[in-house]
Amino acid sequence: MAVWRGERCLFEALDFELLPKQLALVVGPNGSGKTTLLRVLAGLALPTAGSVTWNGAAVASLQPEQRADIAYRGHLDGLKKDLTVRENLRFHCALWRGDLALDGLLLQMKLDGAADTRARYLSAGQRRRAGLAMLKLSAAKLWILDEPMTNLDTEGRALIAGWIRQHVSSGGSAVIATHQPDEFAAPGSLSIELA
Repeated sequence: MAVWRGERCLFEALDFELLPKQLALVVGPNGSGKTTLLRVLAGLALPTAGSVTWNGAAVASLQPEQRADIAYRGHLDGLKKDLTVRENLRFHCALWRGDLALDGLLLQMKLDGAADTRARYLSAGQRRRAGLAMLKLSAAKLWILDEPMTNLDTEGRALIAGWIRQHVSSGGSAVIATHQPDEFAAPGSLSIELA
C-alpha cells in the first residue's frame, strides 16, 4: 500500500497482516503519516495504491454490519457538545446496540461526577475519557486508536492501556499510533515505523 499527499510520498510498499490477539504500533515523527495510515485502515480515506481488507473484503466497501467490527478513535473526541456525558454514552450505546451498565463505565472512567455535564464544559482530559469510553460500548473486533493517551493523567493512561491489553488478549486486535510505544509493547506486537 502507498499513500501520497500531493507530490510527497508518506509511505509506500507497506504490507502487513494483523491477526486476532495482535497489536500493531505505528510510530514515527509528526507529519510522517501516522494519522493518515489509521484513517486509511479505518476506511475513512483511500490509499493511493494498494488496498486494505477486512475479512477478505475491501474496507471501503464494507457493509454496515461488517463496518461495526472496526472502531476508530482519532484526535477528536466524537462527542456531541450539547449532550451530557451520559447522553453521549447512551447515544453511542444505542448506535452500537450495546448493552452496558453506563453507571459502572462512568465510575470506571472517573466521569461519574461529570455524568450530567454537557460535553462542551468538560476538561480536555474528561473529554478524552468520555470519547474513549465509547470503545467499551461497541463489540468491535479491531480498535484503531490515534494517540489514545493524549490529555490523560497517569491513572487514565493505566486504565486505557489495561483495556487495550484486555481487548487483545480476549481475541481482538488493535492498531495504535503513538509516540510512547513502550506503554503498549507486548510480545508479538507489530511495529510499523514511518519516516
